[in-house]
Amino acid sequence: MDYMRIFSVFVVTLWIIRVDARVFGGRGIEKFVTFGQNYVVKWGQSHFSTLHSGEEVDLYIDQSSGGGFESKDSYGSGLFEMRIKVPGGNTGGIVTAFYLTSKGGGHDEIDFEFLGNNNGKPVTLQTNLFLNGEGNREERFLLWFNPTKHYHTYGLLWNPYQIVFYVDNIPIRVYKNENGVSYPSKPMQVEASLWNGDDWATDGGRTKVNWSYSPFIAHFRDFALSGCNIDGRSNNVGACESSNYWWNAGKYQRLSGNEQKLYEHVRSKYMNYDYCTDRSKYQTPPRECY
Repeated sequence: MDYMRIFSVFVVTLWIIRVDARVFGGRGIEKFVTFGQNYVVKWGQSHFSTLHSGEEVDLYIDQSSGGGFESKDSYGSGLFEMRIKVPGGNTGGIVTAFYLTSKGGGHDEIDFEFLGNNNGKPVTLQTNLFLNGEGNREERFLLWFNPTKHYHTYGLLWNPYQIVFYVDNIPIRVYKNENGVSYPSKPMQVEASLWNGDDWATDGGRTKVNWSYSPFIAHFRDFALSGCNIDGRSNNVGACESSNYWWNAGKYQRLSGNEQKLYEHVRSKYMNYDYCTDRSKYQTPPRECY
């Protein structure tokens, strides 16, 4: 038995209790919002199903198609969360994604991508940022739990000061808007999708999807949205920078001391790739890496 891993998970659990109280207590997010209130199917209508009167949806993928959905509105800042259970079993090549994305050329995007695997190997969680159409900002994690067994909460905080990727309210990645770095400047919609990424997702594209195990099914819950709706306004997200929005207020402009400790712990234990240290990709690291 891996006692060190068990102890590490125990430490993370204790920190969750402390972080929950600071980050998410008292913010008043509406619960049990149905899918149809905030989202619509974007593609793969035949590979989408609604359960429990819209409180849960499933996306399916087989050799004919996957599926995806998107928010009805676009946003200029906010905290966007969803509870997700990713497909289990031999899912090599299959990608489950939850992300923010703008439309048109030079797009901005903030990604969670779960990269499937085979033969009992763990699913990788990849995070990425596209800024004015430029990506290649991947960080990857092997989580302290199996994301195929139960629902877990994945959150994206985007405000004028920072982008924070949360897993069960734990910050695992922070991208600060400082020192002249590129930063999202376009309204974005919230999207989720299930698709075939076997040209790159598992073992660098060497592992292809075994369709004999299909359909693969991803499950989604909790469709409330806390964001600054920018529809009908200028495309300038500056309209959503006011500190009157709770997600832009002082305590969301930086990690607390407790969050910072947990952030450092998770990254030291569970992150297995960081583009900032990949010299085969960047001889000189991008500005945000310093």
